[in-house]
Amino acid sequence: MIPYGQQSISDEDIEAVVAVLRSDYLTQGPKVPLFEDAVATATDAQHAVALNSATSALHIACLALDLGSGDRLWTSPITFVASANCARYCGASVDFVDIDPKTYNMCAIALSEKLEQAEKTGTLPKVIVPVHLAGQSCDMRAISKLAKKYGIKVLEDASHAIGARYCDQPVGDCAYSDIAVFSFHPVKIVTTAEGGVATTNDAALARRMRYLRTHGVTRDQDLMLKDDGPWYYQQLELGYNYRMTELQAALGVTQMDRLDSFVSRRRALAKRYETLLSDLPLQRPYQDPETYSSFHLYIVRVASERHLDVFTSLREQEIGVNLHYIPVHLQPYYERMGFAPGNFPNAEQYYAEAISIPVYAGMSDAQQDEVVAKLTKALD
Repeated sequence: MIPYGQQSISDEDIEAVVAVLRSDYLTQGPKVPLFEDAVATATDAQHAVALNSATSALHIACLALDLGSGDRLWTSPITFVASANCARYCGASVDFVDIDPKTYNMCAIALSEKLEQAEKTGTLPKVIVPVHLAGQSCDMRAISKLAKKYGIKVLEDASHAIGARYCDQPVGDCAYSDIAVFSFHPVKIVTTAEGGVATTNDAALARRMRYLRTHGVTRDQDLMLKDDGPWYYQQLELGYNYRMTELQAALGVTQMDRLDSFVSRRRALAKRYETLLSDLPLQRPYQDPETYSSFHLYIVRVASERHLDVFTSLREQEIGVNLHYIPVHLQPYYERMGFAPGNFPNAEQYYAEAISIPVYAGMSDAQQDEVVAKLTKALD
């Protein structure tokens, strides 16, 4: 089976993790700050906060932005459910903005129209979560301009986009947002096994996220209301046990050393796909000229009437294709809130046609040729 994605683990990665196992610290040691520094440097962000998952990062980012009961969060329907669930964890309601049919990201035009109507009805969101699907940035300048106009916070779900660029600047620099979140799950570009990082240029947001990931507890002298002695700590608010371990961070540090090579290989594979798939009856992914995708995914679209047959044929031929994603508003949990088929037609049309075919740093040209040959057979 050739999977749609796969981690790349080197001897250096293994040695780094083993060294932690032999050290004095398995958690709350020196490796987490080193990993945070590596991500901050790669993204040109002033602060990076490491957590045990990107879902945890989205949750505490929402809390740091004061999202709560009675508030609203808007995101894309084409994303993993965590992009919406983070609002529900905070007691807020969720709505969606349809996708751009070319990029599959949140459509800035649809967002503008929806915000205009929401202002009239008093239902503006407090937070918008644009999702950089497959590693290609959303139109962040347009989204940021709208957010500023309506007084809305922007939280980038950049789970797919470490190493990507927008307007020749790293995704995650928060030039157009308050916070950006990355995922380091094994199928992502860089892995910590499980893990997430939130980047921001706001020191107060970074400080709050740091204590929210540790039960809401701090020893920061600038934050404590009193000090009974060197043992003293205070719980400032209800937080969570969302810390990243030293094992995860050690793996992340060595993985980040190869970020550029990982992204370069993915982009080379994407370029080969452009040529190899050019004569097949499918739609290849559009790339906005202002973006530099990290190609976490390579998504093709086939005619809806052939979608199931092509997907099934590839799986039967041991090509581990997948579908990213089922529109969130069509999940039973969200349908019970009133969402229904027809709400977001571009997202639903995308779902009827999309297939994620294999792309990962360790993929060989021969494996890619095999994918193309079997995709050609499935479409025949």
